[in-house]
Amino acid sequence: MNRSIYISILAVFLMFGMLLSFQFRSNGSNGGGVPTERYHELTVEKLKVETDIAQLEEESNDLAVKIADARRGRTTAAEAIEKELDKIQLRAGLIPVTGPGVEIVVKNDSSAQYGTGFYNIRDENLLLLVNDLRGAGAEAISINDQRILATSEVRQAGNHINVNLVKISPPYNIKAIGNPGQLKSSLEIKDGLVEILAANGVLVEVQQLEQVSVPAYSGGLGFDYAKHVQKG
Repeated sequence: MNRSIYISILAVFLMFGMLLSFQFRSNGSNGGGVPTERYHELTVEKLKVETDIAQLEEESNDLAVKIADARRGRTTAAEAIEKELDKIQLRAGLIPVTGPGVEIVVKNDSSAQYGTGFYNIRDENLLLLVNDLRGAGAEAISINDQRILATSEVRQAGNHINVNLVKISPPYNIKAIGNPGQLKSSLEIKDGLVEILAANGVLVEVQQLEQVSVPAYSGGLGFDYAKHVQKG
């Protein structure tokens, strides 16, 4: 029962006690008085009612404490679940994030020409950059505002590159959140990836920033064949 029901029962018993008290006073005003046996019975009944009322008050207070504890418990549990969900979404790349890092522009070197045309940036060039950033401790990466996850696809599609099944075109803008100096140094180390790509006609410009914004992953995350393994 909730607290309102207990209060209603308490009110009934209080009224009953008042009626008994009134009856005692009324009977006492009669000239004949109240018989001793009847007076004793009424006194016993009154004491019983008072005892019942005290017990109801105690149970009502105890229930109120339990209800308050239960509400606090639900609030605490809900807050814990929300925090855990935020952590999972953060790690899964499902929410936008911001922090220090680097912004990289990848474009063709117009001064370098190979064969009959300019060197075209390939999907493997972007993959090399992503892997290098991950190895340097990048916590979140995007290419042309496409969030890169463990399941992301970076694949050549004719003259374009698809990322997360979305067609993107040069210049390619890569954002990475992490230690700015560490990320930049990893790419620009002597004989590192920036020099290797430059030798093949791909210019990579790296800029350190105090604030970089990486959007959330917006594609689907459905699993058609993978199933959860039941323990036992």
